[in-house]
Amino acid sequence: MKIFIVYWHAEEKSFNYAMLQTALKTLKECGNEVKISDLNRMKFDPVLSRKSFKTVKNPAVFNPVQEALYAARNNGFADFISEEMAKIEWCELLIFQFPLWWFGMPAILKGYVEQVFAPGRFFDADHMYEKGFLHGRKAMLSLTTGATADAYIKDGFNGDINVILRPIQRGILEFCGFAVLRPQIVYAPTHIMQTQRENELAKYARRLVNISGEEPIHTGRF
Repeated sequence: MKIFIVYWHAEEKSFNYAMLQTALKTLKECGNEVKISDLNRMKFDPVLSRKSFKTVKNPAVFNPVQEALYAARNNGFADFISEEMAKIEWCELLIFQFPLWWFGMPAILKGYVEQVFAPGRFFDADHMYEKGFLHGRKAMLSLTTGATADAYIKDGFNGDINVILRPIQRGILEFCGFAVLRPQIVYAPTHIMQTQRENELAKYARRLVNISGEEPIHTGRF
């Protein structure tokens, strides 16, 4: 299986980095082809601007949607964006690995999506959701939270984790055509014992061994 992991965390001693290393080791040992974009090491610029494009549709006014549509027709995305687009088009499974911050993705990962998941390349007015250009591929979120699991149930302190993740799973991944797998969530890794952290990594590894056969979940419409 061709698997692409997009990862962000600023600290290599983090549990997210341990999850990344577990995924890389397990997936490669199972014979998968794996590519990774470590956005922190890459010093990825998350700001969508004219530097995201080589072409110019309208020099007077910067309209990112119109510039992206024009770039998609004229091979006009900046090289660092085109390279990431090619990785996504290459993969059969996309994994986002990140810490949940402010009920969403960290800014750099969100900025990655805003530039790489471009209109005209991965979706347009006639190609969304089941008709999205990335239809036939799978995607999965692998993440950590700051609070414990009981804070993320329906009536919990922070609310249902499925509702929190829906803007990513439905609004980004399914929107572009991906079939979404159940998220891999480790709750509050900084507040559990080392043996528990090791158990979480082992559980993730066991799941990844059979990831190619997993069926997608149904996230539901907004």
